[in-house]
Amino acid sequence: MAKQITEMLKGTLEGIVLELLAARPAYGYEITAQLREHGFDEIAEGTVYALLVRVEQKGLVDVEKVPSEKGPPRKVFTLNAQGEQELAEFWRTWTFLSEHIERLRTNSRTTGGDN
Repeated sequence: MAKQITEMLKGTLEGIVLELLAARPAYGYEITAQLREHGFDEIAEGTVYALLVRVEQKGLVDVEKVPSEKGPPRKVFTLNAQGEQELAEFWRTWTFLSEHIERLRTNSRTTGGDN
């Protein structure tokens, strides 16, 4: 099961992170901690940082460097208007897929798989 979860997360992690940023701006470690609080324990910090680089390059977030008490300044990510549009599209796609997958599962079990 772990391999399936990993593979499915690859396709959805960006949307999950954008949803977290829709709630409030955050820096990489905070995002990783939030993911873990929501049960995504196996996601490595490096995965989150690589994803943040991608969403920044795609123009989905605004980035502000904020001084840190420990070490170099932190990059705080804020969802911008383009990111909000991408997030809305993510949820439309998620809804479409989850409804159709559930319908497929329900129909195949009630009809013996003939459909």
